[in-house]
Amino acid sequence: QVQLVESGGGLVQAGDSLRLSCAASGRPFSSYAMGWFRQAPGKEREFVARIARSGGSTYYTESVKGRFTISRDNAKNTVYLQMNSLKPEDTAVYYCAADANPAYTSGNSYYNGASYDYWGQGTQVTVSS
Repeated sequence: QVQLVESGGGLVQAGDSLRLSCAASGRPFSSYAMGWFRQAPGKEREFVARIARSGGSTYYTESVKGRFTISRDNAKNTVYLQMNSLKPEDTAVYYCAADANPAYTSGNSYYNGASYDYWGQGTQVTVSS
């Protein structure tokens, strides 16, 4: 088991930047691939980004490519989501998630929430124009 706690959300204006953090406790953090998802008001939860255990490979949904960067610091048991050039459509609750079996997850499965075993409670990001 692993516990995930997100932080760093808030209210910002369009064009601003924000960095989300997800602190993990439990089994060795380095054994999990990590992902970020978000859920906007009235919308389904959607995939945002994923990072491999080593941090060597990253994946993003098309709408955030070039603006968001996922990273991790295994020594600190923390994964980050740096969000630049924020847009009102980025407004959502952002969730951190852990994939305990990354060797069995590939391709389109990165986008599927069912591929992730543990979830944080979420942090609200609101972008005004």
